[in-house]
Amino acid sequence: MITLNHDRYSRQVLFRPIGEDGQAMLHRARVAIVGMGALGTVSATQLVRAGVGFVRLIDRDIIEPSNLQRQSLYDEADAARGRAKAEAAADKLRQANRDVEIEVAIADVHWRNAERLLSDVDVIVDGTDNFQVRYLINDVAVKHQIAWSYGGAVSSYGTTAFIRPGETPCLVCLFGPNTHSGGQDTCDTVGVIAPVVSMIASLQVAEIFKYLTGNVDALANAITYVDVWKNEFRSVQFGQAKAACPCCQQHEYVALATRTNDLTVSLCGRQTIQVRPAASLLVSLSQMAARLSSFGEVRHNENLLRCDFGNVQITLFADGRALIHGVDNEVEARSLYARYIGM
Repeated sequence: MITLNHDRYSRQVLFRPIGEDGQAMLHRARVAIVGMGALGTVSATQLVRAGVGFVRLIDRDIIEPSNLQRQSLYDEADAARGRAKAEAAADKLRQANRDVEIEVAIADVHWRNAERLLSDVDVIVDGTDNFQVRYLINDVAVKHQIAWSYGGAVSSYGTTAFIRPGETPCLVCLFGPNTHSGGQDTCDTVGVIAPVVSMIASLQVAEIFKYLTGNVDALANAITYVDVWKNEFRSVQFGQAKAACPCCQQHEYVALATRTNDLTVSLCGRQTIQVRPAASLLVSLSQMAARLSSFGEVRHNENLLRCDFGNVQITLFADGRALIHGVDNEVEARSLYARYIGM
């Protein structure tokens, strides 16, 4: 049991299901958050302020003005500088609680790095906006027996579920194999309002608190749906894991085994296409900045480089991944990448 030397957690400790023993368990816990957008910023804030001992922030993106309406850790200065989300979030969170070890991973989660980024924690938090990454999270969670929190929010509604491999159905049991190739609502097509983001993320964190403090009997064991505009709240209890589930019963990890290098089109909120090289690279951003300076205005730091060509901007990361802003055509994005990055 840890000894509190100040009253930072005193109100949380007074909550009997947590108490000092639960607070000590939170202090020893390790959490990874995939996606530092709307859901991720809310859940990260609550987890760090609650004293979870280690939090890894994983995000591939930069901050833009359209994020500020709902992504609560960022401000106008961050957007003006085009800062990496994980980096900016870590700076804000360290100011909130220096008791917590915060690790930054400016990365796109894919089959090459998913296990490295996600397999050494107690809970994985889904703050993403696409099912491809969620199925990767599910594969890692099932393979390594790690609990994870699914969450999604668009428009005024959202869904969440807390999944415990070996105890509950997995994502493949609940939604079937990954056939989500399009057709779902996104914040690009139907928008999103901040209240539903806060509610879904808070439900995610509440389940994480229960799990990490040993209060597993209090877990919902359900898929929860909320619509804050229509005043709807409903919950569907989990059944048993499907006997024929290829993931949690047959241990076939399809998402991890699918070695694709797809472009990621239309990152939520604007015209942006991600280009990822076939193999991870180690790019000298300072050398690349010197090379690109004759083509447009260039800014860079140790994490990313931003080059403004006028109608098109490129954000390049040290692993060779790039965000091409201002285009909605994959061929054009690849062409710009080849022309300016040349790898």
